Amino acid sequence: MIVGRHAISGDILELTVSDGRIAAVKELDGATGEDLPWLAPGLVDLQVNGWGGHDFNSADIDEETVYAVARGLREQGVRAFLPTVITASQETICNALSVIAGARRKHAWLAGMIPGIHVEGPFISPQDGARGAHPRDHVREPSCEEFDQWRKASGNLVKLVTLCPATEGADAFIRHARARGCLVSIGHSAADTADIAMAAQAGAGFSTHLGNGIASTLPRHPNLLWAQLANSRLQAMFIADGHHVDRETLTAMMRAKGVERSMLVSDMVALAGMAPGRYRQPIGGDVELSADGRLAMVGMATLAGAATPLADGVALAASLEGFSLGDAVTMAAVNPARALGLETGFVEGAAADFIAFHWAPGDRHLRLCETTLAAGLPASPKKTSGK
Repeated sequence: MIVGRHAISGDILELTVSDGRIAAVKELDGATGEDLPWLAPGLVDLQVNGWGGHDFNSADIDEETVYAVARGLREQGVRAFLPTVITASQETICNALSVIAGARRKHAWLAGMIPGIHVEGPFISPQDGARGAHPRDHVREPSCEEFDQWRKASGNLVKLVTLCPATEGADAFIRHARARGCLVSIGHSAADTADIAMAAQAGAGFSTHLGNGIASTLPRHPNLLWAQLANSRLQAMFIADGHHVDRETLTAMMRAKGVERSMLVSDMVALAGMAPGRYRQPIGGDVELSADGRLAMVGMATLAGAATPLADGVALAASLEGFSLGDAVTMAAVNPARALGLETGFVEGAAADFIAFHWAPGDRHLRLCETTLAAGLPASPKKTSGK
């Protein structure tokens, strides 16, 4: 049995777990929970490029890459995630998709953690700034035929594609992907208001790391940020690491979208989880990873990727003015789970995909004390106070 406070409702719950499932849920009326851990659904991360030195976009990706990243995320309280493959040649993308799918087929726990794959690019803007760190040589126009090759290579695991709608053939591509059950997101874009409206009308339903992957300077209005914030068809993903979007901007954007249309992602790269220091990247040169998770090109202000776990994004979002811990958990666990069609919540008979942690206003981290994720791996050896 685990006793704790529901991070969204605040209710004191007693959960009985058996064989990886929630056997009983009891609400303890009148109980006080100041010293009890918080209980929340396991986190769901829609954008993970790598972790702990392992990179889904490496030329030598293998099954161990998939296992290692999944294990690392599990320990961080992530119950499900989308491995993210970025702009590259068709051969490279298909190889990564095939390796991820092959690893997933071999282990039930891995299949549970990876409900699909996110392909970010290559159908993005070729412009500097909007393109971000994606290689210009492999940026190309949307191709329905290539998308079908991705589906074949992955065994129909491609569940999310990020593209720029201001590209030739974007409308037809979005409709093609949506008809095959794939979600479409706007990102790495130089699109105008009309392009964004067209994409949303065609079936695009998300904005990838809104506030990033755009030109450094924009017209005051109209521009693609206002257009995406105003479009009620689009749910927005945000990197809440304190570096990609500053606190005030993140606060304003999430207020504009509302908790119900906002999601948190980590967008972690391979250097996430590594010790602070200086590293040499195969492409792009030397980067510096700071103790606070900022990853930037050495001697420059340019970010070189994200390195902050999603759980820390929850802590940051919960500290913003006008937002609560329940809001942050909703944006990092409930909303992305719903987007992928995953069940979530404390219900008898459901998988025990929840986390227990301590957190107080001002804390920069969720202090996980137990992950009870029904994924077949041993649960964390740490014990939960309040048992």
